[in-house]
Amino acid sequence: MKTPVRVAVTGAAGQICYSLLPRIAAGEMFGADQPVILQLLEIPVDKAQQALRGVAMELADCAFPLLRGLVLTSDPRVAFKDAQWCLLVGSKPRGPGMERADLLKDNGRIFIGQGDAIDAVAADDCRIVVVGNPCNTNAMICASRLKRLPKTAVTAMMRLDQNRAMAQLAAKAGVEIRDVSNMTVYGNHSPTMFADFFNARIGEREVAEVITDRAWLENDFLSTVGKRGAAIIEARGVSSATSAANALIDHVKSLNTPGTTVHSMAVFSAGEYGFSNDIWAGMPCRTIAPGRYEIVPTMALTAFARERIALSNKELLGEREVVKELL
Repeated sequence: MKTPVRVAVTGAAGQICYSLLPRIAAGEMFGADQPVILQLLEIPVDKAQQALRGVAMELADCAFPLLRGLVLTSDPRVAFKDAQWCLLVGSKPRGPGMERADLLKDNGRIFIGQGDAIDAVAADDCRIVVVGNPCNTNAMICASRLKRLPKTAVTAMMRLDQNRAMAQLAAKAGVEIRDVSNMTVYGNHSPTMFADFFNARIGEREVAEVITDRAWLENDFLSTVGKRGAAIIEARGVSSATSAANALIDHVKSLNTPGTTVHSMAVFSAGEYGFSNDIWAGMPCRTIAPGRYEIVPTMALTAFARERIALSNKELLGEREVVKELL
């Protein structure tokens, strides 16, 4: 039997993790023969810690054969100790009347502390995935604290946008999800993202050959994908949870599976695809070894695509400016 993988998860008593943790423990993220130890972090508030204990009870009651241990804590250095994967799901939500700049700064301080703790105590081969929003900028802040671990160890989740885009294209074309491939989402995890329908494929054909309504692709499709999170909040009264948990599983599986398949992640930019240096932007990636990726450099971009990418890049630069004193 394999040695257990230590997986640290923040915001562990929250909605996303309620959907996520059983699936990790069942083997969906790391494989049906890979034991795991879950190291669960929640804020040091009695109600949150009580909820975390309830989550642990339910995980125990599931009797998952692969779940070899649980750590429950409010101390980041305990949660991240020797962790090989750090899934940073928790973040402060935007409250009524809160300015985006305030949200960026408040969350930035959280990710400063978590970045420091990860760099101090996590495993040397640790991989960090940021889910808590605004995830691109939170990833940048977290990575700015790393001295022992490389910046490329930090990725942020664009897979929910990719999955949403694939589902919309499949529904419009009347095909199965598995028929849609090569979908990349560029930029920020926000309404400014660009889901690249030019390079995506439906079967062996270009999307525009199958879906000939160009106005729908450039407007309704991009708007639906970019604003899907807000639509779900309006419908359910709470933010995406099941779909976010599923996207995180997809993200980690793809990052752990070497091959030629292109998948979307927000990664450290060195100027690829017109993005500014030193931001975390969604780009096409390929996994070259478990936990290691390369940016695919060969995607052709139309003028329309470049305009949309420039818009998202501008937003990411604006977010960086807001939090510059934290970097």
